[in-house]
Amino acid sequence: LPRHPVCIMMTAYGNVETAVEAMKRGAFDFLTKPLNLEKLELLIRRGLREKSLERENTRLRERIEQKVTFTDIVGKSGSLTEVLKQVKLVAPSRATILIEGETGTGKELIAQSIHRLSPRAKRPFVPVNCAALAPTLLESELFGHEKGAFTGASEKRVGRFEAADGGTLFLDEIGEVDASTQVKLLRFLEQRTFERLGGLKPISVDLRLVTATNRNLDEMVRKGTFREDLFYRLNVVRLRMPPLRERTADIPMLLDHFIDHYSRENGIPPVEIDPEAMRILLAYRWPGNIRELRNFAENIVIMRRGLRITADDLDPKFSRAAPPEPPAESGNTGEEETPRTLRVEANEKNLLRDALVETRGNRTEAARLLGISRRTLHRKLAQWPEVDVKP
Repeated sequence: LPRHPVCIMMTAYGNVETAVEAMKRGAFDFLTKPLNLEKLELLIRRGLREKSLERENTRLRERIEQKVTFTDIVGKSGSLTEVLKQVKLVAPSRATILIEGETGTGKELIAQSIHRLSPRAKRPFVPVNCAALAPTLLESELFGHEKGAFTGASEKRVGRFEAADGGTLFLDEIGEVDASTQVKLLRFLEQRTFERLGGLKPISVDLRLVTATNRNLDEMVRKGTFREDLFYRLNVVRLRMPPLRERTADIPMLLDHFIDHYSRENGIPPVEIDPEAMRILLAYRWPGNIRELRNFAENIVIMRRGLRITADDLDPKFSRAAPPEPPAESGNTGEEETPRTLRVEANEKNLLRDALVETRGNRTEAARLLGISRRTLHRKLAQWPEVDVKP
C-alpha cells in the first residue's frame, strides 16, 4: 500500500485562506508560530494513528473485494465449473438452497461464495454445524432462549437466527436435525417467524437460509426420518458438490495450492511431486475428499521439507489404489500409447498452455486462474518452456 506522509503545515504568516488551501492540498493540520511542541506532538500521534486506520481500512476493503470472487475454490474441472455457474445464477436471489455432497467436498466454501456474491454480502454469514450439537442444545443454539426457560438459563440468549438477521444462515449437516427442531424450521420457512425457547412473542427476521448435508435426504424422507414438507421447503435450489474422485484433473492444482500455502505458513521450501508419485495420487479415490488431500499436503510439507516426493515416499494405501502403468502395445511405432488422463505431465502442460492463451500471456492472471502462486507458475515454465505464451 502507498505510504503517503502525514503533512502538518507550520508558518509565521498564517491566515484563514492559507489554512484552507493547505487542507485542500492534503495537509493534516495547520500550525502558526510560536510553535507549541506539546500540541505538535499530539498532532503527530493523532495523524499517525489515523493513517494507520486508513491503511487497515484499505486492506479490509481489498480483502472483501477479493472474497467476492471464487479465490478460495481451486479447480477447473467441468463438474466444479458447472457448480460455480449455478452459484452465480442463484446467489443474487432470495431462494433457499440445499447443498449436497460427501464430507470434505467444500460445501461450506460454496455457501460462503453464495453469501459473498449476494446482496447480503455486507451482513453476517452465520454457520452452524447441526451434527456437533445435541438435539437439546441445537434448538436453543438456533432460536435462543428466555431467562428461566430451562435449568441453567440464567439470562436471555439470542440465537443464531437473530444473529444472522439481514445476512445468511448456513445449517451444515441438516440431516442430523431432530424431529422437534424440524417442526420449528418448517414453521420459520412458512411464516418467517419463530419464538425463543420459553418465549411466546413471535420474532421476525430477514435472512437467507442455506443448508448442506452428506446424507441422502430423499431416502430419509422415504424412511420417515426427515419431514417431507420440510424437505420440499429446503429443496428450492439444489446444488451437488462433486467428490474429488470425479474431478481428478483438479488434484495437481489443489496440491500446488496447498503445498504453496503450508510452505509459506511454515517458512520452509515447498516439496515437489514427481510424475510417478502424481500418477499414484491421481488413481487414489480420496474418500476424505479435499479435506484429506489438504491434510496430506500439510504432512508432506512438514515432514519432507523441500525434498522431491517419489512413489516410494507415499503411504502404501496410495499405491494399493493405483493401476499399473499401461504396457506399450506390440507392433507400435515405438511411442508408448498412454491414455492422456494418466499422463500427468501432459495434463499439466495443457492446463498451463490453456491458461496462458486465455490470459494472453499474462503470468499473474494465469497463476490466479490456475489457483497456484506466480512462483509455482515460473517454476513450471522453466521446466516446460515450450508451453509459454508471450504477451
